[in-house]
This record gives sequence, structure tokens and C-alpha cells, in this order.
Amino acid sequence: MGLLENIIKKVVLEAAIIEHKEKISASVYKIRLKSESIKKADFKPGYFLRLGIGIGNDNLSMKDKVRSYSVWDINQTEGYLDIAIATDSKGIGSQWVANCLVGETVYFKWKKGNFLLDETAESYLMIGDLSALSHLYILNRNLPNNKQVESILYSESQSAFFDDIGGSKPFNRYYLKQNPINEIIKKVKKITPKLKENKIVYIAGDSRVCVALNKYFRNELNWSAKQIKTKPFWNPDKKGLE
Repeated sequence: MGLLENIIKKVVLEAAIIEHKEKISASVYKIRLKSESIKKADFKPGYFLRLGIGIGNDNLSMKDKVRSYSVWDINQTEGYLDIAIATDSKGIGSQWVANCLVGETVYFKWKKGNFLLDETAESYLMIGDLSALSHLYILNRNLPNNKQVESILYSESQSAFFDDIGGSKPFNRYYLKQNPINEIIKKVKKITPKLKENKIVYIAGDSRVCVALNKYFRNELNWSAKQIKTKPFWNPDKKGLE
């Protein structure tokens, strides 16, 4: 491990122990991280973790040593959090989660971002693929019970989906190919007339879907920028996009 990595690990990142590892679908692992620092975190639903999965691996470039993952669940009283990591990409993160072991130490940093819980609307539409599922789960779980929530969650594989914490299935699941813009828009046309006037849409996952739907909601449905929240978690033409 180089000097720069030692400095990053000791000064910039926080340490956590892998307390639990479980394969929860055909291509997704649930990882639980435990740390005293989690008890003191200023956390809001929608935060990410910058996870140093490649610290100590001299065969990786610095940009490949860190990956971002949504916080799926958190218990600050007991000092742990859960993340879900999909392995479809076969990338650095996929390799790490397949090989990591309970009891190992990992290093992380909080990333706040802008894709956070917004409770100001009366109705919500959640749209995303498997990469966005845990993130949309925690947003939905923290909305007040009186909110209207509609959803379009999709995957190419029936066996890839996983349930939310506690085994709940709050979202409508569809089996669609990658980049299914036309199919999603058809479903959006059926759902949006049911939404109350004060509404927000969360769009996450494939960057191509995020861009196309952002344009559709703005140009075709005349929604304002404040009503449209997007987060591209991955891009088929890029490496390491959050």
C-alpha cells in the first residue's frame, strides 16, 4: 500500500467491519457494515457511501479503488448500515463483493449528493432499474404514510429483484430490456393522470433512461425542474459512473 493510500485511509476515510454478507437475489448481495462512527453520522435518506473497495490493491488505478453505493438501511442506535451491490456489471465492485468476507475491515466516506428524500409533495412516482432499487426503497420507506406512491421498477431478469427490508414489496416490478424508454413512457402516460397536483418523480439507474425521461417530463408533461429528480447510477459507455 502506497503512502497516499495510507494517508487517505487514516485521515479521509472511516473504518467499518463487514458484519453480514448475504446473496439476496440471482445477482445482488446484501452487505452490512458496522462502525461506531455510524451512530454519530448526520444521515438523511438518499445518502451514498464512497467505499474503498480497492484500498491496498496496487493493480488498480486510484479511480478504481473507490465505488459509490446507496445506503439501503441504517440503524444508528446499533451503529450499522446495509447496502445492496449488484454483480451484473462484472466490474471492480462485483469482484469485490463476491470475494469479501465477514469480519474484514473496509473504509468509507459519506457522500450526500442531491438525490435525497423530499417530503413536500403529495404524490410520487419512482422509476428505476435494479441499480436504483435500494435507493428508491429507502426514500419510499421514509415518506409519511399519507403520501401517494406509484412506481415503475424494471429488470431484464425475474430472479434479479430483491425485496425491501422486512420482506416488503412496495413497488410494481416489470421485466424489460435495457434502455426501455418507449415502454416506460407508455406506463407513465397511464400513471400520471392519477397523481395529485403536487407531485415529484424520482428517476434513477441507466443514464440513457434518466436523460430521456427528464426531457419527456419537462417538454411533454410540462413538469418543473423542482418536480423532476434524476440520478444516473451507470452508463453503458462509461466506467465507474455512480
